Amino acid sequence: MTQPSILIVEDDAAIRRGIVDAVRFAGYVPLEAARGDDGLKMAIGRDFDLLLLDLVLPGISGLEILRQLREGRPTQPVIILSALGEEADRVAGLKLGADDYVVKPFSVKELLARVEAVIRRSPQRPSNVSHFEFAGGQADLARQEVRFANGDREELSSREVELLGYLVRHAGRAVSRDELLSNVWRISPRGLATRTVDMHVVRLREKLRDDAQQPRLLLTVRGKGYMMAASEHP
Repeated sequence: MTQPSILIVEDDAAIRRGIVDAVRFAGYVPLEAARGDDGLKMAIGRDFDLLLLDLVLPGISGLEILRQLREGRPTQPVIILSALGEEADRVAGLKLGADDYVVKPFSVKELLARVEAVIRRSPQRPSNVSHFEFAGGQADLARQEVRFANGDREELSSREVELLGYLVRHAGRAVSRDELLSNVWRISPRGLATRTVDMHVVRLREKLRDDAQQPRLLLTVRGKGYMMAASEHP
């Protein structure tokens, strides 16, 4: 079973080092950033289970990181690390969707208890998918190909494999274009106008032989994005 990973964005080196050591000792995989701008890049571009987020950071504030994170990953678990005098910011963070907050100075025992509670009640992150079956064939993501019952094959590009894998892992849930840009293309969707997600979806439907007018596998959810039909399984 993969160990949960925790992204720690904290500019105080001593506090950050203490948190990194504590979560590693508790069995988690720590990721860390000392600046807000670096933390934002990691929050959008990396895959992790929980974000421990300081509010006052050089470069970009913790609230701005949370705001942009919520645009692409609305369900990502976040715990705010705040000083006692930052009550207004703490409230703002909770309104933006933070799951919990810990007031500095805090004990390691308290922090780990909050971490465990948030991770325990959060949906389990879907594991990687190597292949999945659908009516008439199967997609082998490791071999980057789609195989049909009649013996036909279609090759998949690396990006198509990543996109298809992400949608399959989240089958039954509408995934926004911004979320796909953040987690498949690993770029910030903020202020970006692009049709690249839609174009890749069109090509995937062609390779899966999914009717573009009445798709059965890769569905369009109006106003939200795309969704892999829940009936298909890895």
